[in-house]
Amino acid sequence: MAQKTTLNPYITFPGNCREAMEFYKTVLNGELEIMPFEGSPMEVPDDYKQKIMHSSLKFGDALLMASDNQPGQEVNFGDGIFLSIAASSLEEAQNIFNSLSSGGHVIMPFEDTFWGSKFGMFTDKFGIGWMVGFDKEQQG
Repeated sequence: MAQKTTLNPYITFPGNCREAMEFYKTVLNGELEIMPFEGSPMEVPDDYKQKIMHSSLKFGDALLMASDNQPGQEVNFGDGIFLSIAASSLEEAQNIFNSLSSGGHVIMPFEDTFWGSKFGMFTDKFGIGWMVGFDKEQQG
């Protein structure tokens, strides 16, 4: 069976990857795998050994990957990129929006839209942009 093409977001954090991915794991009820720099063949300063070289969070059919920046690398988050979640229920969408936006900045409250969905946008407490939606036609 041929593997299907997928697109998986990969976020580079400025040293707080573990905290962010643990938060996302809790909110999204996912399975998190974390690989620190320690134990890898990469040579990093001692204070960097517990930083994250790679992590992956599986939830639903989604995969979110992330790491900490490389030593000496700067991280700049862009305003033009958002991670979009299409929830499987209105309750799930509301819970994800409320939890992920806590401590962040709401750009558009989670509410009815003119295109027939519930939808909201925010940046979370880590500076990552999110969009959360639920297509009301899915309601039974």
